[in-house]
Amino acid sequence: MGVVQICKGEYFWLEPKNAFENFQEPDIGLIALAFLQGSFAYGGWNFLNYVTEELVDPYKNLPRAIFISIPLVTFVYVFANIAYVTAMSPQELLASNAVAVTFGEKLLGVMAWIMPISVALSTFGGVNGSLFTSSRLFFAGAREGHLPSVLAMIHVKRCTPIPALLFTCISTLLMLVTSDMYTLINYVGFINYLFYGVTVAGQIVLRWKKPNMPRPIKISLLFPIIYLLFWAFLLVFSLWSEPVVCGIGLAIMLTGVPVYFLGVYWQHKPKCFNDFIELLTLVSQKLCVVVYPEVEGTSGTKEINEDVEEQRQPIYQDTLSKDKDSVEQPQP
Repeated sequence: MGVVQICKGEYFWLEPKNAFENFQEPDIGLIALAFLQGSFAYGGWNFLNYVTEELVDPYKNLPRAIFISIPLVTFVYVFANIAYVTAMSPQELLASNAVAVTFGEKLLGVMAWIMPISVALSTFGGVNGSLFTSSRLFFAGAREGHLPSVLAMIHVKRCTPIPALLFTCISTLLMLVTSDMYTLINYVGFINYLFYGVTVAGQIVLRWKKPNMPRPIKISLLFPIIYLLFWAFLLVFSLWSEPVVCGIGLAIMLTGVPVYFLGVYWQHKPKCFNDFIELLTLVSQKLCVVVYPEVEGTSGTKEINEDVEEQRQPIYQDTLSKDKDSVEQPQP
């Protein structure tokens, strides 16, 4: 439709003298905030990293998927926005709550109902991908002992991390307490980019401190350094432009600190606390029909992953039992 509009001569706002016309006072903070909100649409590049264990040949397919998807999504988004600009002015774009729907109403006439359905299907696909990948974060965190062990369980037949999926659903519903979608995007975008930057910085530190570590996927340090510079620009000026929103995002992130001290750092928990967690785990197992994942042993028989067993013990078992076993071992 955008090409048809351009062929009909509807490209007023694409002309350079009009496209770069300032209709409001330029502000570096608003520019950074615009980048932060716009980059939310391209955030899918990071989600595939959460399911590398479930990929076939991830060392080849992961970079290949990123190299293919990012240019493809960029192509679609850029040309979609060009199409919008051929039918709507920048002021109309800002005033519209659903740009694609307004675009359809202007050009499609009686067939304008196609756009809301298309947007709903696109949103459903995005949510499906986010649920599939984000739940693996809680699954991996529980497997490492940073979350309750029930989140590391999978369905006995379908091998699906149902507790982690349900926890993702609950946390997602809690995010809907705010009615302003742009504020929610700022919350999520600011926290996401904060963690992205820390993760990328960690890769640079590891490259310096452990240069001989095996790296099946290795790139030049120039790319993470450029990313960190852009990351610092986004976070600093976004925080300067919207200090309250970004501050609330930081506060939401810091709510994980007491959870960490309660569930992981504090190992000598009261027996009543351990009994409650154990009861909650058993009830969850029965409701969701889940068990701890098993792996193939070296002898060919299935056995419970010892790392998972060791990591989940501090969550609901008294660590004094460990000390007792070590004391009772016979001396050589």
